[in-house]
Amino acid sequence: MDEELIGFFRDPCSQCSAVNWGVTEEGRYYCKSCHNVIERTVEVTDPSCVTGSRMSSISHGAKKPAKQKHGKDWMVCEGFQFILKQQAEALLTMGVRPELKDDILCNFWRGYLHKSKQAYTTKLLYSVTSQQDSDSCPESLAMSDLSCLSTAETESDMDGAHSTISGRSSDGERLSSVCTEALDSSLYCSARERRMHHLMTMPMTLAFLHLSLLWLQEAITLADLLSFTAQGHIPYINAYQNFPEDMKLFGKDALIFRAESIPSYKMVQQEAHKLAVFLGLPRFPPLTSACPLHPSLLCLRYLMELNLPDELHVWACRVMQQAGIGKDTFLTYDPRARKSGLLSYDVLASALIVVTLKLLFKLDDHQEWCLSNSADDENKQNQDSSIFCFRKWYKTVQGALIVAKETEDQAMAWKSWKSQKPVYPSKKNKSVVIKRRRVVEQLQAHFQKLTGSDPEPRQGSPSSFRLRWGEEDGDGPNYQERRLGSAVKERKGIARPSNPTYWHTSLSSCNPRQCGDHFPEVEDSLPRSYVSVLGMISFLLGVQEAHVHAEVCLLEQLLFSRPRQPPIKTSHGSRRKKQTEKRKTPG
Repeated sequence: MDEELIGFFRDPCSQCSAVNWGVTEEGRYYCKSCHNVIERTVEVTDPSCVTGSRMSSISHGAKKPAKQKHGKDWMVCEGFQFILKQQAEALLTMGVRPELKDDILCNFWRGYLHKSKQAYTTKLLYSVTSQQDSDSCPESLAMSDLSCLSTAETESDMDGAHSTISGRSSDGERLSSVCTEALDSSLYCSARERRMHHLMTMPMTLAFLHLSLLWLQEAITLADLLSFTAQGHIPYINAYQNFPEDMKLFGKDALIFRAESIPSYKMVQQEAHKLAVFLGLPRFPPLTSACPLHPSLLCLRYLMELNLPDELHVWACRVMQQAGIGKDTFLTYDPRARKSGLLSYDVLASALIVVTLKLLFKLDDHQEWCLSNSADDENKQNQDSSIFCFRKWYKTVQGALIVAKETEDQAMAWKSWKSQKPVYPSKKNKSVVIKRRRVVEQLQAHFQKLTGSDPEPRQGSPSSFRLRWGEEDGDGPNYQERRLGSAVKERKGIARPSNPTYWHTSLSSCNPRQCGDHFPEVEDSLPRSYVSVLGMISFLLGVQEAHVHAEVCLLEQLLFSRPRQPPIKTSHGSRRKKQTEKRKTPG
């Protein structure tokens, strides 16, 4: 019978190195050769299989009373609160001001707990939905905040039934004392309940961070936030592994806290706007030209990232001024406005660069190459390389991006997305999950020995710049100090683009909910140079090309559309018509 109970456990003994295990009456492994008892216990999925059977045992004193093993009663909001606390502390290590955690994020979280009736209220959401009294929930949950988490010193991995606090046994006794799930996990598993009560999800944690960074006007954009999260600098993937010991996940909790992919840019932005409207936040602090999130400063940063000349920044500022998007009235976020929306400041700055390139180089697969030939001729005459050549820049940046994409794909392939602490969907499947985890670890160890490399790449320091230009071991030569040359001509003392025309897609606005995304329909008809520039920006920001193209179209509507002339009033028109008729009437 020992062989059936031992199962797949074949580790050698730490004292005699023998693999000859037995099982005591208490379910612990002991070595038959040296009688060494270890802490590991046998997993019995079916207790009926050992009833009436004989087990090998050794005598080692009086038995101690079995200690009840279970985690404390906790709520799902406590788990998300702990994740937000860890994420805020990660941002503080990057240089973000302490006000982010202590003031802004903490106040947002308290407001959310009050609005969603999960704390700071006499009618708790869980008490109403589960038809329990409000005193059935611990009072510590109603006074919890980001700086302190109420925890209890209890052990986990109990044996027995698993259900929510609202469940009852056959004799009418509550099963909360033997429950390892969160008390209100059943609410979060219902999509209808989540939408109705605005319950938390893992992407909403990033929405909280994005709103806090925007309120504090930090230099970290949403694209940076998602990039740092994908690189592992901000806890998100399997963040529940850092939960305290008395907060154990089981069953339904896996569906709530398990995240094995990074949400998209658009999804986090939508969640942030919904969250701001739900919280009823006031108008955010004015976003002036000195703010790091202003399109002018972001445009300068992305020009450095794309290795484009600094002279383009002057033209981008002229485009921004002409389109009227540089004022704080346009840039400041106001959730209470009737037609409010959360602006994509980083995508808007990149759209400014694209429109500026179209103004100077046209990007129609013809004009930019003619200007490149002119730049080559000017450089030969001057015997230097001070004039910016679009062709050389395109080859340099495109080659560097191909290498960067391959490196990123390789790092994503090496990355382990599965948790080191798996969540058991049921007690019956616990042994199966443990066995699969052990098989994966053994395969990783063997593969590491064969390849001689680490199973996961080493995590570098967080940085907003992904490419390096002009360095010895960088990605290519630096074009930032180049002059535009023949792409700009002076007419009457004013610098003007030598490109006489500008092409654009349809400027007619449409309803995004009804029309959807038009980029796949028009992508084949767009010039290849334009699509390539969109691809460069898409990779650097981590957004889709369609998102950048939509922002370019929106900027072109603001740039080229003109206000309509006010219509003539009917009363004046009819009066003039009567006067002319009187003059024409004889006599």
